[in-house]
Amino acid sequence: MKDILIITNYFPPETGAASNRMLHLAEGLQKHHFKVSVITPLPNYPTGKVFKAYKGRFKHTSKENKLTIHRLWIYASNSKNKLLRLIAMLSYSFSLVWFFTWNKIPKTVIVQSPPLLVAFTAMVFLRSKKRKLILNVSDLWPIAGLELGALKKNFSYRVLENIEHFNYKHTDLVLGQSEEILSHVQSLFPNKATFLYRNFPDFDAPKVCLKNTSTRKLKMVYAGLLGVAQGIYKLCQALDYTNIQLHIYGAGAEQNAIENLIKKHPNLDIVYHGELSRNALHNALIQYDITIIPLLNRIYGSVPSKIFEYARLGIPMLYFGGGEGEKLIEQYNLGWIAEAGNYRDLNAVISKIESSELGLNKRKEIQETAIKNFEFNIQLMSLFEKL
Repeated sequence: MKDILIITNYFPPETGAASNRMLHLAEGLQKHHFKVSVITPLPNYPTGKVFKAYKGRFKHTSKENKLTIHRLWIYASNSKNKLLRLIAMLSYSFSLVWFFTWNKIPKTVIVQSPPLLVAFTAMVFLRSKKRKLILNVSDLWPIAGLELGALKKNFSYRVLENIEHFNYKHTDLVLGQSEEILSHVQSLFPNKATFLYRNFPDFDAPKVCLKNTSTRKLKMVYAGLLGVAQGIYKLCQALDYTNIQLHIYGAGAEQNAIENLIKKHPNLDIVYHGELSRNALHNALIQYDITIIPLLNRIYGSVPSKIFEYARLGIPMLYFGGGEGEKLIEQYNLGWIAEAGNYRDLNAVISKIESSELGLNKRKEIQETAIKNFEFNIQLMSLFEKL
């Protein structure tokens, strides 16, 4: 049985695509006879506060579904203050160095990036000719930060760029969630080994269902992080509610602003449901006519994992984010596309969606496409050849 360590900034009981992605990877490896251990911070996302059950601890180790989980101390913060965010990352890096010093580390290590500093810490302290380091890149930082407006091209940006290049240089294999990520890495290091590792979900596809849509508004749903990158607050303000009702699930930085908007403007046909567990969310989502996947700005390298998850649920999608995600919606006929950032076009696209296009056959077609093309275990078996 081969030992393998996963280092990640996000892991259950935290919610969201990032934690689910790393859990699926860990459990998938374990089911195929790897002895898997995980290093992650004490749970704190997205609240920026360590969860009650873990407060006051420097380290918490547990055995969960045959996985060994080491949760390490972090100065938790979700503040917009860049200094506080930096301190949070440095604190987790400090905990990693402490763990590396006092514990035996397996010969194969998968490191999640971003955050860049966490990946950098692992690359610096775990470099060894006898150890294989694998970098799992889900977003291209600092490029994504620049496109989101969170970073500017200055000295700090150049430092982050150097850290990014160092990480790519000293890893043995780069796993990228998009073709754009792999192209970027190979533009810098043409001989670097890469592998396209999409964020495919790992759950049994439910039976598709359908409610009558002919005599009511189109029920559109958004589920996920209510953060700046998703732009849900702006979306709420820009939508034309003549023929739609928007339902929202999730939590994040924009939650209070969205709730206040709903209170002040009851004429907006918006329903906020709060946050649900993943299984409960799946049961809720399949009741809606269509789901929307927005990004405030097109982010190079980003492919929302919601595409693959919703496809497996058989839900038609409206994609509003540009980039590679847009190409996937078109290629696999998963729904509709509106020009990224163009809310007039978004409303125009919505107005043209007919209830006849949202029928049971369409849902079955989407789900069958997902089962055929977005299969987690087939992808995992291909990855084994690289480990």
